[in-house]
Amino acid sequence: MKLAVLSGKGGTGKTFLAVNLAATAQNAVYVDCDVEEPNGRLFLKPQDVQIQTVYKTLPVFDAQRCTRCRRCVDFCRFNALVCLKKGVKVFADVCHSCGGCAIVCPDGAVTEEQHRIGVVEQGTAGTVHVITGVLDHGQASGVPVIEQALRCAEGTAAPLTVIDCPPGSACPVVESIADADYCIIAAEPTAFGFHNFKMVHELVTLLGRPCGVVINKQDAPYEPLERFCAEHGTEILLRIPYSEKTAALCAQGAVASRQDEETAQLFRALLAKIGGAAT
Repeated sequence: MKLAVLSGKGGTGKTFLAVNLAATAQNAVYVDCDVEEPNGRLFLKPQDVQIQTVYKTLPVFDAQRCTRCRRCVDFCRFNALVCLKKGVKVFADVCHSCGGCAIVCPDGAVTEEQHRIGVVEQGTAGTVHVITGVLDHGQASGVPVIEQALRCAEGTAAPLTVIDCPPGSACPVVESIADADYCIIAAEPTAFGFHNFKMVHELVTLLGRPCGVVINKQDAPYEPLERFCAEHGTEILLRIPYSEKTAALCAQGAVASRQDEETAQLFRALLAKIGGAAT
């Protein structure tokens, strides 16, 4: 089972949920797709970490062979190329590495080079296989790193894969949940949190993924969120009350379900409810 954990904004407890779900399931894979700021590894503390570099392919134009026919420029739907007097310029940040410019070039003026954009780390934390995507600073898109991290997860035999998605609802999130069997949306019971929750809920609905909601840090029911879930038939899987003890454990970099039996019971019940019971 592939379980994706999403949130509309940072700070809702998405990583808290994902890390504790993987730790409670025990025989699981944890994939951190929040590649711009991966912090699941700070809690799980994987050992024997192996690092694999992730590259992005970019076109290189031979000025001597290029006749400036503009076929590559006209072909590129991402507007990553512009034809200048001195040759074709590549805007690397918007290039999607499709290779189309090399295919349509009639003069063989286009070759391709690999450029590093990040790494994927793999290690173990007890019985949890930890995969972490890390985007290099200054890179525009983490999608290739996310793709590689998810491919690494495909090679494992664990019955449960927990995907810690990036916050929000942009392209990296779409890539993270593309093959998920079930989505858990971490919701914050505030006006701002509710606004962003609705955007993620709309995305999951458009992609046809079954989903449920975990309301984190809830002191009292937030009526607009409760009403929205009822009207849309979205199950509230769990309500986690704010706890100073849990907050202190998280601040110490501890996995709360391993340190506190009450928290462990919550996550065992959550896994059982979605069909990913601890083994």
